[in-house]
Amino acid sequence: MRRGDLDDLAAFASVARHRSFTRAAAELGLSPSALSHGMKALEARLGVRLLARTTRSVAPTEAGKQLLRSLDPALAQVMGGLASLADWRGAPSGTVRLATFGYAARTILAPRLPKFLLDHPDVSVEVIVEDRLIDLVAGGFDAGIRLGEAVERDMVTVPVGPDLRTVVVGTPGYFARHAVPETPAALDAHVCVNYRLLGGGGLLPWEFEEGGREIRLKVPGQLIVNDEVLAAAAVRAGAGLGYMMEHDVADEISDGRLVQVLADYCPVYPGCRLYYPDRRVTPALRALIDAFRR
Repeated sequence: MRRGDLDDLAAFASVARHRSFTRAAAELGLSPSALSHGMKALEARLGVRLLARTTRSVAPTEAGKQLLRSLDPALAQVMGGLASLADWRGAPSGTVRLATFGYAARTILAPRLPKFLLDHPDVSVEVIVEDRLIDLVAGGFDAGIRLGEAVERDMVTVPVGPDLRTVVVGTPGYFARHAVPETPAALDAHVCVNYRLLGGGGLLPWEFEEGGREIRLKVPGQLIVNDEVLAAAAVRAGAGLGYMMEHDVADEISDGRLVQVLADYCPVYPGCRLYYPDRRVTPALRALIDAFRR
């Protein structure tokens, strides 16, 4: 292998995964033009066209796909070997990139991440908060935090939060104007506060369980938001029923400020899980996992 071939192969893998010279160049710290020239030089040395280019896109050819299938595990093994050297340097160091969603950012990261940073001054953490599911590998993330039921089965998962329950609540004033719903189907006659998932996810369905059967409903209402705080404020003001995390409203249910309905139809489900591909775990990620593990 010629000097520099490993770097060029790693660069090719990045371009093939991102399907973009611009995004791959940003990940590698190169200019798009330098990366493009490097890929042309690699193709010339190998005598095979690896990337199909158009004015708007780039994608691996069949030969490129075959090479990528061999490269991914090999590069992961090399990265794992390099990462293991950190054990000889003492304290974990480097950057951990996390993908998560608003609820986990608020309840898992906000209480624990500051202490982790103070305890590990040589570790940097980048957090991207989005409702939509993110492909960790394609996005260049080390790990993610999601509800357990949303995590792909081929990921390694670590519990970082308790099991959860989502409940339907309204104020006494709301129920002075509307009858109490006895079944989920009765919500069709109520005013509900809806939450819109960003990234093309549509409205968040209200999920229930009856006789072991899952029920997912689209409920009517005057207000649609993509902010939990605004949704909760509308519910607490009596403007509609809310579909909220039980532990967020437990005190208000207990003291009567909110009334819970349809309790028998609201099941418990797996809480937040930190997850990551099993191909590599850097010392920095391992330290974060150990700190967040429930």
